[in-house]
Amino acid sequence: MQKVSLAALARTELELALRAPSGRSARTVFGGHEHQLRQTLMALRAGESLSEHKNPGEATLLVLEGRVLLRSGETSWNGSPDDLMTIPDGLHSVDALEDSVILLTVVKRR
Repeated sequence: MQKVSLAALARTELELALRAPSGRSARTVFGGHEHQLRQTLMALRAGESLSEHKNPGEATLLVLEGRVLLRSGETSWNGSPDDLMTIPDGLHSVDALEDSVILLTVVKRR
């Protein structure tokens, strides 16, 4: 069993993102190459983005802090703290409207 404080990790990753030239920081909370399930905590400075990329499998995005915009094609969804968004299949991107922390959960397709 593993117990992790998402609040503590969010604070740490956001501090790192605010200092990083890229304006981003990420840490795998659970999973990895040997698992199908992977959870990654990501922090983004306001104005930064995760550029358009394919969904590697079933995925959700949980907003822990800040506000983000999830885009897929011509459609977009605003996310605020405690919002859980299902990431659509296909290409999508994420924009940080404020300094933000998200938890990305993905089940990789085999």
